[in-house]
Amino acid sequence: MAGIYVHIPFCKSRCIYCGFFSTTSVEKCSVYVDAVVAELDARKDYLKGDAIETIYFGGGTPSQLPPEEVKRILSSIIYIYNVREGAEITLEANPDDVTPVLLKAWKGMGINRLSMGVQTFQDERLRFLNRRHTSEQAIRAVGEAQQAGFDNLSIDLMFGFPGQTLDEWKRDVQMALSLHVQHLSAYSLMYEEGTRLNWLLEQGEIAELDEELSVQMYDHLIQALTDAGYRHYELSNFALPGRESRHNSSYWHGIPYLGVGAGAHSFDGQQRCFHPDSLEAYLAGAPLEVEQLTEAERYDEFVFTGLRTAEGIRLDLLEEKFGKSFRNYCLCNAQKQIDAGRLVLHDQVLHLSHSGLFVSNDVMSDLMWVE
Repeated sequence: MAGIYVHIPFCKSRCIYCGFFSTTSVEKCSVYVDAVVAELDARKDYLKGDAIETIYFGGGTPSQLPPEEVKRILSSIIYIYNVREGAEITLEANPDDVTPVLLKAWKGMGINRLSMGVQTFQDERLRFLNRRHTSEQAIRAVGEAQQAGFDNLSIDLMFGFPGQTLDEWKRDVQMALSLHVQHLSAYSLMYEEGTRLNWLLEQGEIAELDEELSVQMYDHLIQALTDAGYRHYELSNFALPGRESRHNSSYWHGIPYLGVGAGAHSFDGQQRCFHPDSLEAYLAGAPLEVEQLTEAERYDEFVFTGLRTAEGIRLDLLEEKFGKSFRNYCLCNAQKQIDAGRLVLHDQVLHLSHSGLFVSNDVMSDLMWVE
């Protein structure tokens, strides 16, 4: 099994926190799709004929792409690749782009999962992020998608805004639950280098939220969604039973995927390759950059991604992939975290405890390979 990721870099405006490659040069979307379709054909052997289980249109803002262009890409994938019946096909959408006409078009071409970047239901926060939609538009978009027959919806939320209170976050979580979506992703606001948000922080115009309060927000999120029947299947992701993101899960389980488009990454199990973060370079046919992973790097990735999931790390699989020395190294370095109650070892599976969720980066770093 394998997946295909299609990067759509176009945005009408840029959010202040975004560190992903994007561009506001939307007038180039048609020639860009020409290049994506050509790449899909040129790299048809990359996945060695594996059945395609998931297709993901990410960005950028894929909902900015005219539906006929989305269909052109999707039709090419279905024509060139072995796409399984019932494959998960996701499109990321901004709430203010969503209309009944677009929803009908997306559903008609085979899109069966939508991921909406809601971020917050507080209009003041949305303006701060330079988001284009309002809370009312987000609520309307979810309702219209449900009326159009989409029964696999995901929304993104953010917490940890400067000056945010726990009560404000609780209202956001409650509103999200009231929409009855099947999946929810929630992320702490990150200050990435090169973003407008990070510039504001460096200039002293805003201050990061207190870490203890941020932990309380994450704790409330876990409790509220668990009580509502959602499974906390990955550090930042919650789903009703059976509605986990199959595409993102493939990343965490080391399943090969082909990434097409400017800035997109691919992984074949041994090495990564990626396009530069440049629309001009991509359209000019710039060669892929290749990163050959060492055994130690693949071990680190196995540990890092495994501990992010509720399933954790299977030690028998670790030994099968990397040998007994790596297994022993992992267990030896895990012991301190097991003794501290942040890791649990059960039936030869290592996973984060509840308390470990809040210091996951520290726990993972202890297990990383050191030459």
